[in-house]
Amino acid sequence: MSRIIFKSLGSGSCGNCYYLAIEEDNGIRIPVLIDAGVSPRRFKKEMAFHGISADEVKGILITHDHMDHIRSLGSYCKHYRWPVWTTGKLHRALAGHTMTRLHSAPYIRELEEGWNELVPGRIKARWFEVPHDATQTVGYAIMLDDFKFVIMTDIGAMTKDALAYASQADTVVIESNYDLEMLRNGPYPVELQDRICMGNGHLSNAQCARAIKEFFHEGLSYVFLCHLSEHNNTPELALECSAESITPPTRLIALPRERSSELFSLSLCQ
Repeated sequence: MSRIIFKSLGSGSCGNCYYLAIEEDNGIRIPVLIDAGVSPRRFKKEMAFHGISADEVKGILITHDHMDHIRSLGSYCKHYRWPVWTTGKLHRALAGHTMTRLHSAPYIRELEEGWNELVPGRIKARWFEVPHDATQTVGYAIMLDDFKFVIMTDIGAMTKDALAYASQADTVVIESNYDLEMLRNGPYPVELQDRICMGNGHLSNAQCARAIKEFFHEGLSYVFLCHLSEHNNTPELALECSAESITPPTRLIALPRERSSELFSLSLCQ
């Protein structure tokens, strides 16, 4: 028997990084990372708290080329030499990026359309494009044995593909970035407000709640709300807005911004 374990190392403009793994009964783990916005030193320290070695990681999936998602990618490549999985378009962007070009180029592996084997026989993934103002931004549907995991962070608006993959998932990580009233009455200039909420920036609490209601299905064990804004949202607001979109035993959890979450076992809650 095995279980799927998940931990957020950071979820927000301060840095994004997620740990996802198959864990066998004998303690052997098959992990991947999603994004590289926290340092290897912090990642190593955080995982050591759970008795997990950073050396076990099989590679990193990259969602897009904004700094809070790739800030430490070069350091991971330099120290660990893991494969970096991403699209051809993002590969070319990272090859020229000041934060990644010196160390990441030899380790980037371009993902094809459709399913890609990351760890043969155990973990595969496929990407789907989402609207966001980066070179390209993708979400991922990931299969870990028979477990279906979907992540969509930094998404300006929902897409048919995103909803379709989420409607089949066992666990979904979805952005719930801002409360519209807080955004419009907050400290950001109007130009930045518009960038966030006009369809190519981030997903609001209300948009997130509508999406969850649309893809919610029996068998969904967790919905994690990610990338909450520091100035334009609170965990309480995000959770309150989406709470009516789910029913037990599905759990709804807002991931912390600057600190790590607990280590979750992603089995259906009883």
